[in-house]
Amino acid sequence: MPPFPRGCVWLVGAGPGDLGLLTLQAAWALAQADIVFFDALVNEEVLRLTRVDAELSFVGKRAGRPSPKQPEITSLLVTAARSGKRVARLKGGDPYVFGRGAEEAQALVAAGVPFRVASGVTAGVGGLAAAGIPVTHREINQAVTFITAHDAGGGLSERLDWPALAAGSPVLVVYMGFRLMREIGTRLLAAGRQAEEPVAIVCHATTVRQKVIRTTLGRLAAGDAEGAEAPALIVVGEVVALAPVLSPFSFAESIA
Repeated sequence: MPPFPRGCVWLVGAGPGDLGLLTLQAAWALAQADIVFFDALVNEEVLRLTRVDAELSFVGKRAGRPSPKQPEITSLLVTAARSGKRVARLKGGDPYVFGRGAEEAQALVAAGVPFRVASGVTAGVGGLAAAGIPVTHREINQAVTFITAHDAGGGLSERLDWPALAAGSPVLVVYMGFRLMREIGTRLLAAGRQAEEPVAIVCHATTVRQKVIRTTLGRLAAGDAEGAEAPALIVVGEVVALAPVLSPFSFAESIA
């Protein structure tokens, strides 16, 4: 494994939830760290891999609740590293997939703090696999698009080109879209996607609380997503139809 010297920060991906999806490099980093700053979506079981004398600091952000601001988190990382500690910044999924890891890395570079990225399994791949939904299938799609639904203010991002997304990608995987599901469905219908297109809402992916709600785009736009709860991924596309056949777990639920 690569060295983890004092005064260095590792941006570590914790994966989508299942402890078994943590990488060996991530586990090694946690075992070396003097202090671990972890997010809200990190499985607490992962924290058992830290040293018994390591300091654990929760810096998670949750919608609608008081949370540390990004500059505060970055300042904590820089201060800890400059004090000579081995610093692990533990994030759900992968640090560079809608995890603001790149912003933190930029801030570390600006502060002259050395860093390394220990990539993680992103929920849009590992979480869907646990739900029996492959992100690609040779006979269904040759492209997939990952989307973060909301902007920095928590509303639906106006930077997204919905007509281009609707026309250009057979499969759409939407992160952090739970509160915006109805509007997402409405935008995609208005952009030309079909109301009968299959949709899955994967909640608590890869954990014992996982459940998969299968519906259609039209019903999603109508607000028909009973039983869905955050955190959730929204998957739009024909690959969703494979879930009843490929699901390795018995978590699937359908909306009648």
